[in-house]
Amino acid sequence: MATLPSLFISHGGPNIVIDDIAARHFLEGIPALIERPKAIVIMSAHFETGGVSVVTDPHPDMIYDFGGFAPELYRMVYPAPGEPKLAERVFSMLEEAGLAPSRCERRGYDHGTWTPLKLAFPEADIPVVQISIDPDRDARWHYAVGRALAPLREEGILLIGSGHITHNLRAVISVMRTGRPIDPQIGERFNAFTDWFAERFAEGDIEALFDWRRRAPFPADNHPTDEHLMPIFFALGAAGDRANAERVHASREYGFFAYDSYLFQ
Repeated sequence: MATLPSLFISHGGPNIVIDDIAARHFLEGIPALIERPKAIVIMSAHFETGGVSVVTDPHPDMIYDFGGFAPELYRMVYPAPGEPKLAERVFSMLEEAGLAPSRCERRGYDHGTWTPLKLAFPEADIPVVQISIDPDRDARWHYAVGRALAPLREEGILLIGSGHITHNLRAVISVMRTGRPIDPQIGERFNAFTDWFAERFAEGDIEALFDWRRRAPFPADNHPTDEHLMPIFFALGAAGDRANAERVHASREYGFFAYDSYLFQ
């Protein structure tokens, strides 16, 4: 098996599973982008711990970590198995890298994990190991987590960072509730941010990316908090040295909520 790339996906809300939008169709098309993985290691922005935690649960349950969505979403199940042996290996690799991981013996799939995987791999027959973000750590630290696990790609294991390239929920909810169009200037701020990331990836300017809070345009408008952007740095680190970044999807809802996704290899 060829070495797999790593992926960063903008996972959307849980409604992405049922809405007829471009981001949903992109996730459904992931099997056409890559070889079928033997297993998946995924970092979701919705799994927050102090330090990095590795889920060893052999049979993860479901977490419906959202409110106010269509009733059928609360009945959906993604029964993919966990993989304790792989989880222990992930733990050891992180420990050897000096990242002081912890174990999480029981944890279900949050919507940052189950919604994109349900679209990409609906048969739910690929084992999944979840790892957490640390909202108090920076981009460089999350990159190091991915870098420590990069060798797994050579064994047919897919490393995914699941977050969002932009994540200003206040702006999204305002548009959803009022139905009013967004101020064009706000849309321009979101485009400036996503374009800046695309340009830095194209240039391979990792140091600028690590310093995104200071160098990227309008960071607070796009990410009032950091957690949904950290998985992109995990995916970048997981691609190893001198990774090539390809923006494999870019769509918008409401003219500004961005679903950019990247493949790194």
